[in-house]
Amino acid sequence: MPKRIESDLFEKEYLFDTAFMNPWYGWKEQLFEKYGYLFAVDYYPVALKATQALPNRDDDAASAVFRFSGFWQLLGRGTRNTGTLVYLVEHRHRYTDTLPSAFALQNLGQAGFMEIPFGDDGWHLTNFYWNQEWNDGEIGLAAGFLDVTDWVDVWALTSPWSDFYNFVFSIGAATFDLPDDAALGFGAGAWLNKSIYVIGGFEDLNSDPTDPFNGFNSFWNDHEFFKHLEIGWSTSAREQYYLDKLHLTLWHADERDEIGIDAGWGGFLSFSHTFSGKWLMFARGGFAEDGGSLLTRSLSIGGGYAPGGIKTPGVGHMLGVGANWGRPNENLFGDNPDDQITAEAYCRIQITKELAITPDVQLLINPALNADENAIWVFGIRARLGF
Repeated sequence: MPKRIESDLFEKEYLFDTAFMNPWYGWKEQLFEKYGYLFAVDYYPVALKATQALPNRDDDAASAVFRFSGFWQLLGRGTRNTGTLVYLVEHRHRYTDTLPSAFALQNLGQAGFMEIPFGDDGWHLTNFYWNQEWNDGEIGLAAGFLDVTDWVDVWALTSPWSDFYNFVFSIGAATFDLPDDAALGFGAGAWLNKSIYVIGGFEDLNSDPTDPFNGFNSFWNDHEFFKHLEIGWSTSAREQYYLDKLHLTLWHADERDEIGIDAGWGGFLSFSHTFSGKWLMFARGGFAEDGGSLLTRSLSIGGGYAPGGIKTPGVGHMLGVGANWGRPNENLFGDNPDDQITAEAYCRIQITKELAITPDVQLLINPALNADENAIWVFGIRARLGF
């Protein structure tokens, strides 16, 4: 998250210049240089419309999220060993009766999620943790309230805020049994050499981002954790870590007695690579055994094109396309649910430094929980207004 906030400050690729905002960015840059503190304020609205829906269900959904995020480098600023406080607070609210986060599963009958963060739970803590780094980031440790998706199976087009809408193109291609945001725990990572890294950690599976401090109770008393270990190879420069890499992620989720979900585990392999500075291709797939993941088998392939060059993920113009095959989890959706296929294309247009618009189209083939429809088209529009 800190890298994304920094990129917003210095990114120059957009259609129209808003020069009147330059004093604002100049003040933020001075704040960063003098005190090591940088923040961002964002507003994300999204709307979805489907050609068909389940009987007596709406065929549209819309909501929005306000985000206030930042980081403050409190220790070692200007040295190779730094300590940073990182936070992200959100307010999630609906525009329509149906929420985008529940739209695919409840209204269309697909065993999955679209725009998973767009709910209606009001004030929501996503991150509040301490990040300690040594030797210019060669070794790092984070502890506190974590968004696990910042640490597990991270790749270039993973973000539902800026890239694909459908969760099958995000973390674990829907095969992970993940905790919610603000999961109390820790993660650690290190570069073993110039190209090989390892990341691991564990977090509370019973986290509640609307009541995060109850996590101290569930962490110490319930002992139900999500554990993960990832080893990866950066196939080009280390600075291209998010773009050019091959990584393997292994995970395990404990049994959760209160909600009746068995323990589960799985593995995931991801490959992505850029070409000519503007093109990206990816192939990602994995499996899950037991647990509460949406899918037990999943494979996603696709690519992206950035006319101005692929730089920091989530910034600038981007065209992305992808296709996924997935097998729903019988523990959640009953015996022998049909395999389903998802295809998606989106185009992110950076209108100004502050405003990006991302239209999207999806084709859901054989949605597993909707026997009446062989194919459903879903059209979406998402915006980001950030300062």
